[in-house]
Amino acid sequence: MPAPDVAALLSELERSEPASAEHARSAIDWLTGGEPLETITELNVCEFLWYTLPCKVTGDRPAIARALGRLLRLGGLERYAALCSSSTTTQILRTYARLGEDAGMAAYQTALDATGVLPPDVPELRWSSIMGPEELGAHGACSAALELAIVSGELVPDPAERQKLTSHWLTTSRPELGGDNWLHRVQGERLNRWVLGRGTAWRELAQPFEVRLHAPIPAPDEAHLGALRWLLTVGRRPEGIPLTQRHNLARSVLAESTWSGAELAAVREVAQDQMGALRQTGRRLVTTPAGERLLGDADLLWETAAAALLAPASGENGFRASAREVALMLLADGAPADRDHVTAVIDCAEWQTLEVDASLTELGRRLDAFGLRVDGRLTPAGRSAALAALRSHALRPRQYVNMP
Repeated sequence: MPAPDVAALLSELERSEPASAEHARSAIDWLTGGEPLETITELNVCEFLWYTLPCKVTGDRPAIARALGRLLRLGGLERYAALCSSSTTTQILRTYARLGEDAGMAAYQTALDATGVLPPDVPELRWSSIMGPEELGAHGACSAALELAIVSGELVPDPAERQKLTSHWLTTSRPELGGDNWLHRVQGERLNRWVLGRGTAWRELAQPFEVRLHAPIPAPDEAHLGALRWLLTVGRRPEGIPLTQRHNLARSVLAESTWSGAELAAVREVAQDQMGALRQTGRRLVTTPAGERLLGDADLLWETAAAALLAPASGENGFRASAREVALMLLADGAPADRDHVTAVIDCAEWQTLEVDASLTELGRRLDAFGLRVDGRLTPAGRSAALAALRSHALRPRQYVNMP
């Protein structure tokens, strides 16, 4: 059956309901962007009705929604037409009009989540709020797959099932992608943006890493993260890890370990503040459920600890994180990572050199805490950790500045 022609549908609507035709023309232009009507999905329709229409389109918005519904019904798209006249759409538009954009956006997000067609974050990928073309394509394809599964009755409205289907869709080879999968496409796009995004000197340093970071960095075969594993294991005891009155590690803990007090204090800080693997309760530390999962999954422990090398400290700005990224790239190449070499890559004012110094000091503390460098140079495990940290940072979702 041929797809309905938008121009023909508009002409038919103009003959039968001329008052609605102009509203419908405006709506369908926003909705399809000139693409065939057959390409739209439930997610497209919901985003138009509950976000684009109230936030970007002027005029009688309820009338525009109704007119779009009439046009979609003429095209045989009954499910989408029903959304246009639904009580949900009416209530969301009313919320925007009466309570403002923030309240309307909250209502939109709640309604969108309830449809079941919004691809959830999965272990393989957290979605960005600022998507490039590949990620937009992946997000749309996953949403269409969820919609089809719901309509066909194959998918029940269960979060775990939605995650399972989304993971499957992202990681399955697709003929339309030449045998590639959407996850690889999104990761490649993010890596490329990371390499190209920060000036000439950055690009020259980062360019070779685009290939090196393409695949996950496996945990090294040799022993690694011994102090972290030990501290998390002690934290699982019924009494936890005892602390002094000043909330430092108790002498009994230091006497039991093979690491220095400074090393364990640094491990404790990273595990507690950056990894969420330890939690302080009164005068003791206990291993959190997240820490329990890390102890039970060696690969996850490795990935999380490596990512913590670049995790922001409390109140830290993005400039310091960038300085640590540069330092890790230099160290991974066996080059010096002092202030002069780092500031040669990232432009900074004279007063910001103190920020660089603080960032490099913090990076050194974390590397030493995990036993990843000796005499200022990375160990083999340290080089692997540096690459894993850089990959994790490069592949993180892109968010608006005011988003967590």
